[in-house]
Amino acid sequence: MRGAVHHIDLTVIDLRTSTPFYDKVLGFLGYGKTREDDVGSNWELRDNRRLICEVDIRPARSDRVHDRYTAGLHHLAWHADSRADVDRLHDLLLAMGARILDAPADYPQYGAGYYAVFFADPDGLKLEFVHWP
Repeated sequence: MRGAVHHIDLTVIDLRTSTPFYDKVLGFLGYGKTREDDVGSNWELRDNRRLICEVDIRPARSDRVHDRYTAGLHHLAWHADSRADVDRLHDLLLAMGARILDAPADYPQYGAGYYAVFFADPDGLKLEFVHWP
């Protein structure tokens, strides 16, 4: 599909911490891990054999803390199938001990029916799972 995101590369401070985090979150979202080594890890979302999107993590070259209000990525959001889907990921995140930024709720300021959970990866990157009918 022209214009769709092909892949996203994220840098992380500690692969040993971030790989299990992303493995659980991306696994929940339907991505399958295709590589894990010293260079990083990657997960692919596929529709049968067709690649939909790939997420890669790689080691950062500095230990600078992520700040979404400087130039760069502010946050990354994924589609949810339903409000219950958002709640299920929230439950998984709590079980993982992940940092919840905003619990599942309606966010009418973003649009009618917008329901999302906002959370952070181990390096503080803001992530979102949203159902917007």
